[in-house]
Amino acid sequence: MENNEIWPETGDFVVCTVINVTDFGAYTRLEEFGGKEGFIHISEVKAGWVKYVRDHVREGQKIVCKVLNVDSSRRHIDLSLKDVNDHQKRAKIQDWKNEQKGAKWLQFVSEETKTDNNIMQTVYETIIDKFGSIYLAFEDAAMNGVDSFAGTDISDKVVETIVKIAQENIKLPFVDIAGYVDLTSDKPNGIDIIKKALKAASKVKKTDVKVDISYIGAPRYRIKVIAPDYKTAEGVLKKAATAATDTIEKADGKGMFHRHIESVKA
Repeated sequence: MENNEIWPETGDFVVCTVINVTDFGAYTRLEEFGGKEGFIHISEVKAGWVKYVRDHVREGQKIVCKVLNVDSSRRHIDLSLKDVNDHQKRAKIQDWKNEQKGAKWLQFVSEETKTDNNIMQTVYETIIDKFGSIYLAFEDAAMNGVDSFAGTDISDKVVETIVKIAQENIKLPFVDIAGYVDLTSDKPNGIDIIKKALKAASKVKKTDVKVDISYIGAPRYRIKVIAPDYKTAEGVLKKAATAATDTIEKADGKGMFHRHIESVKA
């Protein structure tokens, strides 16, 4: 499920397998681009003078290169090995491994939902267009569930299976915190006012953050926030609580936020 006519762009980092080493450079296979061939000139193997290319690369070796030039009409790609530092190499290898996982999980989705290859190719292209990466799509699904695919034409069955597989396989680093709001209204339509306040809290959105509101016992409601880090979680929690208390106070009700439930009597 990939488009073999996609070519890398100048400046991209690519994962390659060395397929032939010569006296003047090395030929490689680009793993992420349908096995297209790239070439590393001896002058791009290592900074400084290189006597023997084979002292630095060997057949079968996986390496990370930087794309110097692409000529799709000649099907030729010039690469540099020397322009990639250790940090860039590690990051690219990790991204590549993650994308391999994503491709495997998408195959699981295809098999589990019994979706034919033509439809799955469309699913693949939709995901790449929206997320830029199969793995990132699964990562987003692990955090945000089916909401990740809102606005796409991917079927509910496929989306639900993606979410299931994502949540089974991806353990995202996140923090889970909670705060509590007491909401009261003496008006005849007080219940509706409280619902409006809770809805205002639930509308607080931020990328990669989930807000869940539940009833504890009159007049208390719990606001639970799951986020990548404490600073983000605390910020969203405060905004959600403020949205709830401001809404009910504008309707002449009372609202109070408690960061920890132990700080008030139930």
